[in-house]
Amino acid sequence: MALTDQSTRIRSGEELDASLIDPYLKAHIPGLTGTPQISQFPGGASNLTYLLEYPDQEFVLRRPPFGHKAKSAHDMGREFRILNQLRDGFPYCPKAYVHCTDESVIGAEFYVMERVKGIILRSDLPPELGLDSAKTEALCKSFIDRFVELHRVDYNACGLGDLGKPEGYVARQIKGWSERYEKALTPDAPHWEQVKAWLNDKMPADHPTSSIVHNDYRFDNVILDPNNPMQIIGVLDWELTTLGDPLMDLGNTLAYWIQADDPAPVQLMRRQPSHAPGMLTRREFVDYYAERSGIQIDNFDFYYTYGLFRLAGIVQQIYYRFFHGQTQDKRFAQFIHMNKLLEQMSLQVIAKSSL
Repeated sequence: MALTDQSTRIRSGEELDASLIDPYLKAHIPGLTGTPQISQFPGGASNLTYLLEYPDQEFVLRRPPFGHKAKSAHDMGREFRILNQLRDGFPYCPKAYVHCTDESVIGAEFYVMERVKGIILRSDLPPELGLDSAKTEALCKSFIDRFVELHRVDYNACGLGDLGKPEGYVARQIKGWSERYEKALTPDAPHWEQVKAWLNDKMPADHPTSSIVHNDYRFDNVILDPNNPMQIIGVLDWELTTLGDPLMDLGNTLAYWIQADDPAPVQLMRRQPSHAPGMLTRREFVDYYAERSGIQIDNFDFYYTYGLFRLAGIVQQIYYRFFHGQTQDKRFAQFIHMNKLLEQMSLQVIAKSSL
């Protein structure tokens, strides 16, 4: 089990008080005994994720970040609801146990879910997995297959038909991310004017079939079976999930997908093993997704550029908190460089685009 995702010491300023959490959980989850050991999962730049280890049971606690929060982000109740209701159509959602709206317990809303023990891939494939290029390709295709499966879920049957507004989704995303980016501007940030103008000019109609949109589907948000790493047993991080255009969700995922032949500065942004021998290129990813989903994709450049712009918006919102001293996490100091690089990547796509 050495490859199972491990928690670590809690970052300074992000501590939780077990003496406050423990009685609350025991009042809401039957059969809990003992006192929890609390540690923190190191990944993630948005919601904070902790491991609560009781003698006989383990849980994961999710809470919003400290400091400035975007108005619609970090909705704990929404994520709790998605986990419980989407499980009926997509069994890779961890079971959520309790949602706490009483901010006096830890200073913020939070929810607690089951811990799905497994392997979460970070920047590189662990050599211990022993994956050759053929197995890596199979793992990559399994990752895409789950994505297609999610986009095929009957969200009305899961009781999630009111989760979002699919009509006008494409236009609303371009407008919304433009506005959120403007609100998070710092004096050192690029303005993205050329890219925003291009996105508005080239905007396609919504895809006729709407779907669940995960909005953060990456390898470090899926859990692999420790006994069979080719098998995905869990999908995490549903805080941004809504209803909308599945191809916009594909653009989101491709924005994180850095392939082996991308230049060195781009490689520095990589947070998943998408460069490993056997992993599909972005073009191959799109083609395989199209084949498995039955969706024809003619304007890949638009969705990819949208994904890069949206990623820059997320990065800038986090950097804004760091710039204004609302978080001390030094990882975020580099986010301004990532934002500038994402703009360069977008401009290169636009320059080569046939749209």
